[in-house]
Amino acid sequence: MVRVKAAEEIRKLIKTLPLEQRRIFSIVAHIDHGKSTMCDYLLARAGMLSFDLAGQRRLTDYDEEEQRRIITIFTTVVNLLYEYNGKPYLLTLNDTPGHISFTGEVSRAIRASDGVILLVDAAEGIMTQTETNLYLSLLERCKPVLYINKADRLIREFKCTPREFVARIDQIIRGINKLIEKYAPDEKTRKEWKVSFIKGTVAVGSAKDGWGFTIKTLMKRFGSDPKEAVQKGIKRIFELYEAGDIETLKKEFPLDEAILEMVIEHLPDPKTAQPYKIQAIWQGDKDIDAYKAMLNVDQNGPLVGMITKIFIHPKTFRPVLIGRIWSGTLKVGKPLYLLSARREAVPRRIGVMEITDILDVDAIPAGNMFAMAGFIVPAGEAFIEKDVAEKYMQLIEEGRFGFEPIPYASEPVVTRVIRPKNPGDIDKLAQVAQLWTSADPTARFFIDRESNTYVLMGVDPLQIEILTKRIAMKVPINVEPPIIVYRERVTKRGEEVWTKSPNALNKLCLYVEPLEEEIAEAIKKGLIRADQDPKERARILHKRFGWPADIARKVIDVWETNILINATVGVQYFDRVKDYIIATFRKFCNEGPLAKEPVQNLKVVLVDAKIHEDPAHTTFAQIFTMTWAGLAVSFLTANPTLYEPITRVDIKVPTQFMGAVMSLLQKKRGRILETEMVEDLVHIIAAVPTAETIDLANELRSVSQGRAFFGYQFLKWERVPSNMVKDLILQIRRRKGLPEKIPTIEDFARFLYVRQ
Repeated sequence: MVRVKAAEEIRKLIKTLPLEQRRIFSIVAHIDHGKSTMCDYLLARAGMLSFDLAGQRRLTDYDEEEQRRIITIFTTVVNLLYEYNGKPYLLTLNDTPGHISFTGEVSRAIRASDGVILLVDAAEGIMTQTETNLYLSLLERCKPVLYINKADRLIREFKCTPREFVARIDQIIRGINKLIEKYAPDEKTRKEWKVSFIKGTVAVGSAKDGWGFTIKTLMKRFGSDPKEAVQKGIKRIFELYEAGDIETLKKEFPLDEAILEMVIEHLPDPKTAQPYKIQAIWQGDKDIDAYKAMLNVDQNGPLVGMITKIFIHPKTFRPVLIGRIWSGTLKVGKPLYLLSARREAVPRRIGVMEITDILDVDAIPAGNMFAMAGFIVPAGEAFIEKDVAEKYMQLIEEGRFGFEPIPYASEPVVTRVIRPKNPGDIDKLAQVAQLWTSADPTARFFIDRESNTYVLMGVDPLQIEILTKRIAMKVPINVEPPIIVYRERVTKRGEEVWTKSPNALNKLCLYVEPLEEEIAEAIKKGLIRADQDPKERARILHKRFGWPADIARKVIDVWETNILINATVGVQYFDRVKDYIIATFRKFCNEGPLAKEPVQNLKVVLVDAKIHEDPAHTTFAQIFTMTWAGLAVSFLTANPTLYEPITRVDIKVPTQFMGAVMSLLQKKRGRILETEMVEDLVHIIAAVPTAETIDLANELRSVSQGRAFFGYQFLKWERVPSNMVKDLILQIRRRKGLPEKIPTIEDFARFLYVRQ
């Protein structure tokens, strides 16, 4: 059990505390920059941890795997009560992971937050995940403040002078503001959200040693002149390090005081933040009561909320749904309507999260995060109260009532095949895998019943390793080595193909062509969806992307980044087979003809069809075979190829190792994108095929004698070099147990229909 100080007071304040005295924020950073260590001091300040253990206990890393690896894997949510300037303040803190494997946890935490504390290691500086997390924060309208951690390294390791110390801090602040300039969504944000030490939105310190300061804390101690206060403060810190007196350093510059001051004075409360945040994340109609209630954080308005995290208890495996109430009040037993699942659900227990436990509360109003149990849905699901669902049902069905999808920085590009040790456990395995991929939608899975295997897809090998360990706790499994996932794409329009069903009583004519990149991006962002109102989707395709109005109206399915269009005219009985054709299209997109890899950025146009009048002759087997053959043949005539995932590799290394690192990257088919000299370090940004990065970390450590700082991030999909495509296709087919022959049109000849 987590020791919660003032539990009854927190229960009361959840319902009664003015919104101005609430803060909901996430702590985000690159891996190993000190988030969880810093969190200890905020927990100690709230009475949940002894100050003697702060900085060592890492209480928010509750999981045994996190403690063993010394990294954060799961976002931890905790509610903390403080007194500040004579007033009570209730803070909801999300401690997020820094590793790219778990960047989805960061995205979901940011969706529920109004602000972020961005941590940067004073020695390593701005790294890959620093930039990614800042980008996601700005995209979701979360105001940032900056904590420059591990400043002790500048004194102990780098032997900086006070002048060099200040110069390094200034350099990091300038770098962060440069990124805010780059990613800010509008001019107001670009101007007002830049961080500034003088304005109090930057703190500096060492979480390991427990000290920190802002301009305000220095001026309280060393006088009202900012320049003089900084000089005296830094001089004092250097003196205490020289004397080895860390205890005095903690007492004179308490880290919790500096961070708490920055959060309360410079991060927004829900009443301030929610109007501009809701405008950014709401994709439905705005002239409705529910939208206005969310803008006003109206606790008496219609209940609207979103589930942003699923916590699965490490011992009981019971799921808890965590998220944010935007308007109205959540109550135990009050039926909800789930917007994506299109069904009713009833919370049997509600409260607020305290690391691993729910602190029960009977009602949670808007402006709070919640925890509830009683049902399970994927993270990212939104809900309204069932009593008012009917009022908005038409908007819901037309895709005009809901939120923008949570944005993710990475895509699933690695797979592992998992098999139950007992073949009879395949269905149990499905249930357990479904639970964990509901908790982390950046991972995906599907069952291959022919081989009794599960294919689990994730952003990198570490994410899948953690997921398979969790799954194995409930179902004994065998796990095959990680495999990079490729994409099958066409590069030109394919031939218009007529095919026939096995009974020769149904015919279909179609062709495929590449889908425009900008439309594929719009699908990823949720702007174009399968469940969207067809008129709204047609309007977007016509007005924004220039599609002919008649074609835009004929889209009948959107699957991943692929679109199916029914351009047939006057075909009798088409509605009878429409669902069969859509199902075949989706399966084809999941397993392309070259190597059964997913298909990407494909437009399929149905041109004509002849459907038999007797339903007995239009079964799924007949329509599936005919449709699949047409898709495959047109695809094979459209100059198909493979695309591979490319990883951005961000490296900082002493200049003497620059040549060795660049040689290694080039050996890995990497391209150098940027190089920048930063004092005695070189900052290298390269694009490297993901397939070449599996052992890259060990090799970087080897060629740099362990002195390279590095990070990864998914960058883009890129065409596989033409001289590698054939061998790669055959290699993938061999691994999957497929015939070691690339399919040709002749393989589908018996299903081709030649019109007389």
